[in-house]
Amino acid sequence: MNHLSPLNQRRLNRFKKDRRAIISFWLFSLLFMASLFSELIANDKPLLVKYESHFFVPFLKAYSETEFGGDFETEADYKDPYVIDLIEANGWIIWPVIRFDYSTINYDLPTPAPSPPDQTNWLGTDDNGRDVVARILYGFRISCLFGFTLTIISALIGVIAGALQGFHGGKLDLLFQRFIEVWGSMPTLFILIILASVVQPSFWMLMGFLLLFSWMGFVGVVRAEFLRTRNFEYVLAAKALGMSNNRIMFKHVLPNAMVATLTLMPFVLSGSVTTLTSLDFLGFGLPPGSPSLGELLAQGKANIQAPWLGLSAFFVIGLLMALLVFIGEGVRNAFDPRHTD
Repeated sequence: MNHLSPLNQRRLNRFKKDRRAIISFWLFSLLFMASLFSELIANDKPLLVKYESHFFVPFLKAYSETEFGGDFETEADYKDPYVIDLIEANGWIIWPVIRFDYSTINYDLPTPAPSPPDQTNWLGTDDNGRDVVARILYGFRISCLFGFTLTIISALIGVIAGALQGFHGGKLDLLFQRFIEVWGSMPTLFILIILASVVQPSFWMLMGFLLLFSWMGFVGVVRAEFLRTRNFEYVLAAKALGMSNNRIMFKHVLPNAMVATLTLMPFVLSGSVTTLTSLDFLGFGLPPGSPSLGELLAQGKANIQAPWLGLSAFFVIGLLMALLVFIGEGVRNAFDPRHTD
């Protein structure tokens, strides 16, 4: 960490001393990294197949049944006992830990769906016979990636907008603030409901729509910092030396504004995940069939007789929100100038 400045090194040490924040950070990192490799953990296709001295990777590439000595040119159904016997007669199969992906329907349930937890489906199945653990794993990944992407792009737009407002001030600041007041008063949920009634929202469509409003949360803190520092002596000296406004803004003033931005980002991330979950719960989020924590929560509400659905979604969403909030509090305390080591 020798490349860090003494100030940033002290901030990092403060964060490390926050036991709750550091445990939350490592636990969230572990869960998120695991979700990134969901295809290796939960999949209805083998990870590796050896057949007659040849190796196959079914979870990455489709192979026809004839390549394993079968009769059909269509893709092999690795759940079919006939195909399994063909392969194991001349080779072996390596399966993932969970033999279902988020869309796999288990047709061999002991009871009608939603089926309670058992040795095959550890947290049971939903009302369509799909494995709950697999859907949680894939849904966790989508929620985190959606939140990260929305937060980063929103921060970029909000920082640039706030920097321009605060540094130049005057009419630009006045007009932009009136625009933000009008734009921020738009009923986001109602507009999204209207949009969902016309077209089926997708991941990127939801991202683009929420991005239209989410960037405004960063403008205020960045604008305030630029308004505060634009008349400092070092800024005036840089102007007197002929330095361009853009260089002054993004090299000398922006680092001060990034402190407030970084402390806000974990909370915006948790808010983005909550927004996606809420939209999926209401039926205005991702397309039907997509792995979604909000959709699983809605299934729990619709199937009171299957408490494992609602409880699974509740604990996963609650854990995710708690981890993000604890990390955010740790970052905020680490950047707090009033905090003494």
